Amino acid sequence: MTALRLSGILPIPGSTTPLESQPASRGNLAAWLRFTLAPGVFERWQRTLLQAFGTPDNALGASTRSAKCVVPEHVAQGLARGPSDDVMATALRWLDKPGHHLVAITDAQYPELLRHIYDPPTVLYVVGRLDLLNAPCLAVVGSRNATPQGLQDAQVFSQALSDAGLTIVSGLALGIDAAAHRGGLAGSASSIAVLGTGADRVYPRRNAALAADLAAQGAIVSEFPLGTPPRAEHFPRRNRIISGLSRGVLVVEAALGSGSLITAYEAAEQGRDVFAIPGPIHSPLSRGCHKLLKDGAGLVECVGDVLEELRIESAAPNPVGAARPECTQQQRLMLEAMGYAPVTIDAIGAACGRNIAEVTATLSELELTGHVSSVAGGLFQRMA
Repeated sequence: MTALRLSGILPIPGSTTPLESQPASRGNLAAWLRFTLAPGVFERWQRTLLQAFGTPDNALGASTRSAKCVVPEHVAQGLARGPSDDVMATALRWLDKPGHHLVAITDAQYPELLRHIYDPPTVLYVVGRLDLLNAPCLAVVGSRNATPQGLQDAQVFSQALSDAGLTIVSGLALGIDAAAHRGGLAGSASSIAVLGTGADRVYPRRNAALAADLAAQGAIVSEFPLGTPPRAEHFPRRNRIISGLSRGVLVVEAALGSGSLITAYEAAEQGRDVFAIPGPIHSPLSRGCHKLLKDGAGLVECVGDVLEELRIESAAPNPVGAARPECTQQQRLMLEAMGYAPVTIDAIGAACGRNIAEVTATLSELELTGHVSSVAGGLFQRMA
């Protein structure tokens, strides 16, 4: 998808009025900051003002009387008042740090796919690699309370997709998001985290080390002003950016009502491909994925299913059945007896005719080789 370009001028989505392209000079960045940080001048009014005046400088220089012709009086007054000196100074100091960027919708570095969604953010605060914003991307999302199998699928699939040339986009949440980021960073195309907070705030704090890795090797992106704390209403807005950056969305595990489904349906509305990995029929974390599949999402059993749909060639190996140490005959018999649903030690022993001591010893061996994992409730689940 390519932006319409007429003599260096770009259109605002949903408008016939062009928005003037400007070089990313220090003064220009300050104008974008002053414009977007003005009290009460929220994104919908920013679009209206830019449609009317063309540039943030023009909008800031307009009289309150002129601004009131296109926006409510309180918005025009907020524009005239502008942000406080402290707010501006904080933002400019942040931009002075290495690897910190402000990308406006008129900039060449602004993500081309995102520019064309219904309500693209006016500016993006970015930490890390700007080149990733226009790289081929795939969103990988899912439950915060993922199963061991879900976490493994998210990380292994994401690494293989990254090695195939797709930058992995997710939301830095616990669970599937974090596993997807780790997989993306381990692959060749890296990963982007889209935040529901300011770019200077890491949420949740447990992912602080992961966020540092993303800032160093990938990118962190937010539309929210610096210092913005996590609020429930921010995350649906974040989700539209996750899907808007991406050619498609892969949902690994999701309950009904999950935020991951919001991302998937946002993606569908944006014309993106939606994929889902099926799971056990009795698991609540499978129901969201199964609903997506019923609604027409692409069923994914291996990385090739995604790459084929997106028409991407890959030399990366298929992660399904990825290399693990060979099992002994006794270990293979136990794995076959377990099936793929979480199961008790007693049930495993009954199924394979072994006593509890033998089952416990063999399970310990299989855990060390990554073939099984212990899950909540004293259960064990086969991982391969």
